Amino acid sequence: MQRLRALLPLLLLLATGIVLVSSGTLRHFDPQHLAAEHAYLRHLASASPWLARLSYLGIMVLAVASGVPGLLFVTIAGGLVFGLVEGTLLSTLGLVLGSLLLFLAARYALGQGDKPAPTLAERIRAGFLHHPASYTLFLRLVPVFPFGGVTLALAWLRCPLWLFMAATTAGGVVMEAFESAIGAGLSEAMARGEPIGMNLVLEPHVLLPLGALSVLALLPVLLGRRRG
Repeated sequence: MQRLRALLPLLLLLATGIVLVSSGTLRHFDPQHLAAEHAYLRHLASASPWLARLSYLGIMVLAVASGVPGLLFVTIAGGLVFGLVEGTLLSTLGLVLGSLLLFLAARYALGQGDKPAPTLAERIRAGFLHHPASYTLFLRLVPVFPFGGVTLALAWLRCPLWLFMAATTAGGVVMEAFESAIGAGLSEAMARGEPIGMNLVLEPHVLLPLGALSVLALLPVLLGRRRG
């Protein structure tokens, strides 16, 4: 019974993710749906600014905390509806709050770490123990690592809360700014009446943040070759 109580917060978060996926809520963030409803969503954000922003923030928090896939599209939607600055701020805040919920639930569920560590945690354990600050920030900045998986691994490694929050915030601002910029660029292109297609991806407002994300994704490979 005591073990079940420890697992309960984490199980509730996982159940929330299942509900989000099965209910179809996340389908509203599909790129095709966003493109079709672009003008309507912008109108709703203007007509009910507080409700729209709080609703988006709540969905972002739940999506991050429950580890559902497709988080990139949620962030792009924020940039598309709210613009680069507001989209980045809202997405980063949702990312930090959602990560904190998942981190605390995982720490409570994992107890003192007397169980075998997950594979991901074992892989990053050596680097974390030698350079905890730089390693945590690196994991948060590079988008090739699963965000929820890294959060669980850091919880298992007993990463200090202050370090987890600092790295998540710093990495979150960078990632969310790039992804929100993609949404904002798509919004500008669609506002000019340009058809949906590959031509939108070639827009400078979209192409530049995509290129920046690609460079970040290649960072582990480049560092590995340099060490070699």
